[in-house]
Formats: sequence, structure tokens, C-alpha cells
Amino acid sequence: MSNKKNKFKYWTGQLHLWLGLLSGLFVCFLGITGCILAFEHEIENITQPYRFAKVEQRAKIAPSELKKIADKALPGKHAHSVGYQEGKASQVVYFAENPSYYWIVFLNPYTGEVLKVKNMDDDFFRIVIMGHYYLWLPPNIGQPILATATLMFLFLLISGLVLWWPKNKAASKKRFSIKWNAKWKRVNYDLHNVLGFYMTWVLIFIAITGLVMGFQWFAKSVYWISSGGEPMKQFVESYSDTSLLNAAKGKKPAMDVLWAKTLNGLPGYTGGIEVHVPENAKSAIEVAINPDTETYWKADYLYYDQYSLKEMEVSHSYGKLKNASVADKITRMNYDIHIGAIAGLPGKIIAFLASLIAASLPITGFIIWYGRKKKKAVTSK
Repeated sequence: MSNKKNKFKYWTGQLHLWLGLLSGLFVCFLGITGCILAFEHEIENITQPYRFAKVEQRAKIAPSELKKIADKALPGKHAHSVGYQEGKASQVVYFAENPSYYWIVFLNPYTGEVLKVKNMDDDFFRIVIMGHYYLWLPPNIGQPILATATLMFLFLLISGLVLWWPKNKAASKKRFSIKWNAKWKRVNYDLHNVLGFYMTWVLIFIAITGLVMGFQWFAKSVYWISSGGEPMKQFVESYSDTSLLNAAKGKKPAMDVLWAKTLNGLPGYTGGIEVHVPENAKSAIEVAINPDTETYWKADYLYYDQYSLKEMEVSHSYGKLKNASVADKITRMNYDIHIGAIAGLPGKIIAFLASLIAASLPITGFIIWYGRKKKKAVTSK
């Protein structure tokens, strides 16, 4: 039995070594960029004052009017959405995939003053995100590369636990602490094994949620498991009844009516409200209501016919939170789990530390491997 265990550990070690060498640079890169992104919102709030607008005791400007002001500041582009949050500047987002662009116009929601017109392709955190997701390559090339490296990293975490597992109680005492007064090789070994052990339990969740975003087959598998065997619900567009187009002409803009209706139904509400601009004559109008602006998963997504203003029910995960199944909620939570926001500021701190340690593991692991290789070469002479 012990011989089988030794063989299992040997081959596990070999796979751990070679997958680590193959994925090490990518894992280190993902860890460093993950550290930078951990406190993205907090840093932006400190360094970008145009994100804020003093609360005033008067009505905010309607979304269609804010859109008109933003359109003048940024002509030739189609607005994607108009967002509101108490104490924050309104954001008119311009986003498209073909041709590709991503801009945000920040406005004072009470006066309509343009506070900032920002090309998000020049934004520091946006640039880091594009690297973290795609290696600054075309998405169909960069995403599979990093997702494959993340899949390897997930195996490295699991195999690392197998290799870390002590043979007996005496050996286990050495596996839980770093011997700081030892030689640097021993300290490096402990940094790899001990820190790796403690953070593996966090990094596994970060890796799994990263794979959900990186591979559709993985996302579908997680949904299938969490739903008890149900297939993943695909997002399906909602469409307006275009036969009512002429009847709606001359009436108050649908965006404004739906925005006012949403506000009237939420007295004293201080969360985020985002009204989407219809892409074309067939599109529905989406209204997103997020009571917790530090996360995304709790948001309600409501869809309305842009002519009749009738609410349309949806069957996919991104509808009303109360209609979401357990699997739907897990799908919604994925990004918030990935960045640690699901647990608030403490969760972000843990995610930051986990990313920092993840970035260090390929380095400390390489030093261990290189030291052993060098030692073998000297011994063989």
C-alpha cells in the first residue's frame, strides 16, 4: 500500500512540476494584475473626484435629457445606458463591440454639468483588466491561453495539497509555520508550501470563478452541478412590439417614464439605478436596480416594451433576484466571489493577499526546482 502511495505522490509531483513550469509566468501575471484590481473601486473613488456629485434637495434630471447633454459632449456614438446613484455623478455609458468603443460621460444629475468625458480604453484599470482577461491579445486568442493556465493552476492547487499532506504527526508540525531563522532555501521552501497551503482554500474559489468566465463548458458544468442536473439557462434578448411604434410617437420618452416609475416604487432608495437605451426599434428597455453598489449579484433586472411600457418576464438568470434559483444566484455571484467583494472589504483584502501569494508561488516553486536540479548536477560529477 505504501509503495502505491509513494508512486502516486511521485507522479503527482511530476505533474505539479511540469504544469507549474508551463503555467508559471501566466499565473504570476494573473496574480499581480489581480492584486492591482482588488481595490479598483476604492482607488477610483479616491483619485477621481468627478465620480461624485453633492446631494441636493431637488429633482434629478431625467435620463433622456442627460443623454442629450452627453450626446453633445460625445457626438457620433450610441449611448448604452444612463446610471444614477445617490452622491455620485450620473454616468452615461457609450459601449459597442462593432465598431469597438467604450466611453463614459460623467454628469451632475441636478445641473447637467459635464464633469468628465472619458475614453475607457485609456483608463489604467481598464488596461489592466484587458491584460488580466485577454493578455492584451484578441479575446479569442488571449482568453483561452489564460483560462488554460488557470485550469493548470487549479490542478496545481489540488496537487499541492496532496504533496503538502504530512506522512505523520511529527512531520505535520513543520508544515504549518515558516521557520524564519533558517537558511534562505528553507525559508523559500516554507514560503511555497506553508503560504500555499493556507491560501489554497481561497485560491481554489478564485480559480474556479475565473474558469467560469474563461470557458463556457466550465460555466455550464458548474451550473449543472449547482442546479442538480439542470442545463444552464442561456441569456435571451427581449423584444418590443414594433406594431405599437406609431402609437407611442409624441409621448414622453419611455426611459423617463420607467425611471420615474422605478423611483416612485422605491421611496428613500439610495442604491444604483441604470436605465438602458434601446439598441434599436425592436429592443426592450432594461432597468437595473442594485441595492448594494459594492457588489453585482443582488441587482434586479427588469425588461419593458419600449412602446407599451409593459413589463416582460424572462427565464434566464438575469431577471428579478427573487425569481432566481440557487444555481442562478451562484452564477450571479461569480464575479463578486472572484474579486472578494462578496465578503465586503475583508473579502477584498483576502483576495488581494491570495493574489499576491499566487503570484509568488511560481517564483518560489521555480527556486526550489532549480536548487534541486543544481544539487543533482553537482552530485553527479
